[in-house]
Amino acid sequence: QVQLVESGGGSVQAGGSLRLSCAASGRTFSSYGMGWFRQAPGKEREFVAAISRSKTSTYFANSRKGRFTILRDNAKNTVYLEMNSLKPEDTAVYFCAATALQIGIRTAEYEYWGQGTQVTVSS
Repeated sequence: QVQLVESGGGSVQAGGSLRLSCAASGRTFSSYGMGWFRQAPGKEREFVAAISRSKTSTYFANSRKGRFTILRDNAKNTVYLEMNSLKPEDTAVYFCAATALQIGIRTAEYEYWGQGTQVTVSS
């Protein structure tokens, strides 16, 4: 069992930056691939970024490439999502998730989820 707690969400103006954190507890953090997803009102949950267990691989949804960075610190059991040049369409609840796979990009591949943190970008 893995427990995930996100933090760092908030309100920011377009063009601004935020850094989300996800703290994990329970089983060995380094055994899990980690991902970030988001869900806007009335929309399905969508993939944002993922990082492999070994930190050697990262994936990003196309619209987030170049603006978002995903990092993990296995010593601190924490994964981060750094978001720059934020746009109003980035407004959503952001979820951290853990998978037993090396890495994943689909929601069905993730077994554990945090409660989410709200990000609001105003124009």
